[in-house]
Amino acid sequence: MRTFTPTTAPSLTVTRLGYGTMQLPGPGVWGPPADRSAVLTVLRRVADAGITHLDTSAAYGPDVANELIREALHPHGDDLVVATKVGVERGSEGTFRPAASPDQLTAQVHRNLETLGADSLPLVYLRVGGDGLLAPDPTPVAESLGALSDLRDKGLIRELGLSGCTVEQLGSAEVPIAAVQNRFFLFDRSSDDVLAACEQLGIAFVPYFPLAAGMDLPHAAQRAALRTVAAKHGATPAQTTIAWLLARSSVILAIPGTRNPAHLEENLTAVDLALTAEDVAVLDGIAGLTDQR
Repeated sequence: MRTFTPTTAPSLTVTRLGYGTMQLPGPGVWGPPADRSAVLTVLRRVADAGITHLDTSAAYGPDVANELIREALHPHGDDLVVATKVGVERGSEGTFRPAASPDQLTAQVHRNLETLGADSLPLVYLRVGGDGLLAPDPTPVAESLGALSDLRDKGLIRELGLSGCTVEQLGSAEVPIAAVQNRFFLFDRSSDDVLAACEQLGIAFVPYFPLAAGMDLPHAAQRAALRTVAAKHGATPAQTTIAWLLARSSVILAIPGTRNPAHLEENLTAVDLALTAEDVAVLDGIAGLTDQR
């Protein structure tokens, strides 16, 4: 399976196809899964398939995704990179809310360490809210990154990343950034400029909601274009979307998540789907397609 090593973090090598754990908890990313045994089986299959990049957060559940990873895979080898996110916490009603003060970040890092059963976190993203999905915390990003850098100096974190960031926030970071995790999928290219910056700097770019979190393409013309490319290769739309992400840029790491074993097997085979330059161009153009004449 193809791998990527960020220029800014030469000790961090991961498979370009990873696995996102946001779907493992119950509905609304809240509480335990309905079938814990099935979820554990899926996680073990992910590791057996050679995937070395898992994406999680103590906010998923909360704690549920981390605890499932620990139960399924602990202890795991040093080659498995479990990336987590901080800067966000869950409200009692299940909402996601910013929490990026130094004290909050320190508590979140220790919570991730405890629930994962780890001595150190390979990659920690600071969720900054620059992409508009989550309101930014009032703590200056430089102050939040400084707190995480201190924890890295203590050996609790290996590499740092940013999530939901702008080009300006990425450029102003005073610590090395190994990866950026922003919203990016077939019909949302609002982070194209951030992707270009990551390409220039050799930073990993990890789209969250890589399959648009189950959302359908909003226009019939978009759905038709995706189906046409998928049918050409005897693939599913999800497989084709994953293949497009991997073909779109050499710095992109895809982290599709599922609790369905059959869907996982489909996702695993997407790495072998060889799209042509014409296919990629068609899929690149989907964002601009509408049903209006």
